[in-house]
Amino acid sequence: MGISLSICTGNCGTIQGIASIILNLINNVAVPLLFAVAFIVFLWGLFQYFIVGAADEDAHKKGKELIIYGLIGFFVMLSVWGLVNVLIGTFGLESSVRPPYPTL
Repeated sequence: MGISLSICTGNCGTIQGIASIILNLINNVAVPLLFAVAFIVFLWGLFQYFIVGAADEDAHKKGKELIIYGLIGFFVMLSVWGLVNVLIGTFGLESSVRPPYPTL
């Protein structure tokens, strides 16, 4: 019931195969992990801004900075994810193995 990531799709010895492996790792592991980190930073900033910073001006300012950092992280990761997908489409580095769609 888990997600299986196929690292090698049969052409691991070629430059295209190595690039495909690297791009798949970025696309399937690094980007979702960094999205999660950016989301946690954003939520922590909201907590700092509204809950802790309600009476304390320093915590209010720190929370606002964390919200901005989280949003910047989202923007950067969305840009990297889009760039990786453009590279995959441009250079024909499509993997034959796709992660399964979630089911109930």
